[in-house]
Amino acid sequence: MFNMDKLELQKVANEVRKDIVTAVHAAKAGHPGGSLSAADVFTYLYFEEMNIDPKDPKKADRDRFVLSKGHTAPGLYSVLAERGYFPKEDLKTLRHLGSYLQGHPDMKHIPGVDMSSGSLGQGISAAVGMALSAKLSNDDYRVYTLLGDGEIEEGQVWEAAMFAGFRKLDNLVVIVDNNGLQIDGNIADVCSPYPIDKKFEAFNFHVINVADGNDMDQLKAAFDEARATKGMPTAIILKTVKGKGVSFMENAVGWHGKAPNDEQYAQAMEDLEKVGEALCQK
Repeated sequence: MFNMDKLELQKVANEVRKDIVTAVHAAKAGHPGGSLSAADVFTYLYFEEMNIDPKDPKKADRDRFVLSKGHTAPGLYSVLAERGYFPKEDLKTLRHLGSYLQGHPDMKHIPGVDMSSGSLGQGISAAVGMALSAKLSNDDYRVYTLLGDGEIEEGQVWEAAMFAGFRKLDNLVVIVDNNGLQIDGNIADVCSPYPIDKKFEAFNFHVINVADGNDMDQLKAAFDEARATKGMPTAIILKTVKGKGVSFMENAVGWHGKAPNDEQYAQAMEDLEKVGEALCQK
């Protein structure tokens, strides 16, 4: 645990965003929008919340993380690189032939990845299995999984939620990145999952709604509350901005799954440099 203050976490999250844009630009493919919306929660988890050690990625008592929305791998890879699991320079090999950093997380080849994922709806089931395993073995590690708000239109998500609530898996935290957009448009228009909180409550989850999931203070309050919750799993619903931090990507559905060209990359990095400069003046 770093016990970092809010400003330090914000600076790391901004570096994570730079890494995301750089990796996707180098790949000429990928998913920047949802990676950027989740950059703050990635940062909070890996730099503040979870019991992990980059020098010992497989240590038995580590907390586990499953990226259920596996297409936002650029976000996960970027925070793993910032945390020291592998060299930042390797991010530029994203999706390249022969690179270990492929389009979706691969637990066999990437240090720090606890579960291969990508087929939407399936990651939460793996996370529930991990949480149950800890209970059966009397281990005290916690399990975190990040889902997309479009992803929760998948039925398997709710089968897993039903099981987790029934088994009272209070070592499980399900995080929903509610940025409002999926590949085909606004989630409310495609196949509305709302009300998300009431659905998880119906499956016996303790639910925490976070008004600004890109705010470190609100993230801290939510994860502290989740850690204090006993006898039931927790669902944290984060209201976030898709493409957060890059002016022309924010709330733009077209940036769900495409890479910036050279001109757009330069503009994105300029936006993020300005954010970084502002943070340094605080």
